[in-house]
Amino acid sequence: MLMGGAALAAAPLAQAAAQPAAAANTLRVAMTVADIPLITGQPSQGAEGNRFGGITVYDPLISWDLAHSDRAAALKPGLAEAWSVADDGKTWTFRLRSGVRFHDGSLFDAESVAFNLGKLLDRDAPQFDRMQSAQGSLYTSNIARWRVKDASTIEIETKTVDAVFPYLMVNVFMSSPARWRELGQNWERVATQPSGTGPYVVERVVARERLEARRFADHWNEARRAKHERLSLIPMPDALTRVAALLSGQVDFVEAPPPDAVPRLRAAGHQVVTNAYPHIWCHQLSMLPDSPFRDVRVRQAANLAINRPAMVQMLGGLAIAAKGMVNENHPWFGAPNFKIEYDPDKAKRLLAEAGYGPRNPVRTKFIIAPSGSGQMQPLPMNEAIQQDFRAVGIELEFEVMDWEALRARRRASAEAPENRGMHGINNSWGFWDPDIGLLGPAYGRGRVVGGFNWGNYQDPVADDLCEAARRTFDVNAQNAILAQLHSRLVDQAMWLWVVHDVNPRGLARRVRNFTQAQSWYQDLTPITLS
Repeated sequence: MLMGGAALAAAPLAQAAAQPAAAANTLRVAMTVADIPLITGQPSQGAEGNRFGGITVYDPLISWDLAHSDRAAALKPGLAEAWSVADDGKTWTFRLRSGVRFHDGSLFDAESVAFNLGKLLDRDAPQFDRMQSAQGSLYTSNIARWRVKDASTIEIETKTVDAVFPYLMVNVFMSSPARWRELGQNWERVATQPSGTGPYVVERVVARERLEARRFADHWNEARRAKHERLSLIPMPDALTRVAALLSGQVDFVEAPPPDAVPRLRAAGHQVVTNAYPHIWCHQLSMLPDSPFRDVRVRQAANLAINRPAMVQMLGGLAIAAKGMVNENHPWFGAPNFKIEYDPDKAKRLLAEAGYGPRNPVRTKFIIAPSGSGQMQPLPMNEAIQQDFRAVGIELEFEVMDWEALRARRRASAEAPENRGMHGINNSWGFWDPDIGLLGPAYGRGRVVGGFNWGNYQDPVADDLCEAARRTFDVNAQNAILAQLHSRLVDQAMWLWVVHDVNPRGLARRVRNFTQAQSWYQDLTPITLS
């Protein structure tokens, strides 16, 4: 069994209580992560790291439009005013904004972009940084080369035709070459004095405790000049601690409050906001020779064993039962033949067909974390699955570790020595773009170890569809191919898909003008504090 959150709460709560009283115009955010994300430019800590250590301090070439709550976030120009692809489908040209400056006053230009690509991809470049490269590898692995055409134009060539490449560039952030040189070409020093072009200027970083920043009054985008003076980011991985901190006035904004705390927060006059967004709480499965999930019948049985309606009820209604990777009304959902539902009797029949029974249960072990970016309430949720599995003849054990350690184990792939004997990993997933949502996890023919396909899923039908989608630049035609692909993945039960999150957040009474976008990313800059 797993430890409950109460046993973990004491130390972080003491930390929260030690924070200074609320500054009149300081937005204090309690994150779910256990440490400040890597802040040199390419954040750690997953998508939450990008949300709090990426778009706060830095800008990408292409951004998400986060100004609306009534529709899914779409791409919009960022540091690049425009972009286009040549007839070869591989050569992308980005026209950059003029007059943009980093926090240190240096000018952003095409050489700055080249510097940042070099820090992630060119191992012979003096600015190459192994830590940032590891974090950015998910987004940059298809980049072959780049060329500065003039101060405001850069050309980036991909290794293969990739119609979804712009979505990946949303996650590549631009840090200041001048700051790196000023600090002796030392990224460890940059980690305490970073410089980007984003809406906040970092003033102080204390590992595992807090990041303090002030608004960047000269940000190039007037709409993203923060409406509050200061920002304080506080790591607080335990959900109960975050709630206590909000109730006691120590913080203003908490990620992922537990469902049973929602009535108490509202009764105290605080706000709890939710919105649909492209995210799935899931378990990626290993297809290696030692894994029982190589057999599609076992994968289907495991999906049928999970009582998702009970899970949604346990989560206080703050979730939607999954029927695949994407929501049922999503343009990529398609028409799968295998129905993901709660059917323990069918699960037992499938396991019997696969050679398992009361005297020979499936024995498996999953990697999980007690908290983390998008992980919802992972301890009780995994305990519930453990009980559902046992009822049909699947004995599930856990290896529990810190969220960032889990992410490193996911990047290492199922074949890594440290993952030996592990048949699944509970890493929640986004589907805001085709590459992350479907193509990366499903593609086996050209699989990159350390990429999105953790478990070495191999299916020629899925491979053909992945390749067709990457060659298709017309959005409607691409959506039709992706719907076929999703249908195939559901029929093959590629992963365990459990529930879709509704992204709950708790806001203090004094927080105003926050728009919860239908995105994993959120813009803090419009928030005012009364």
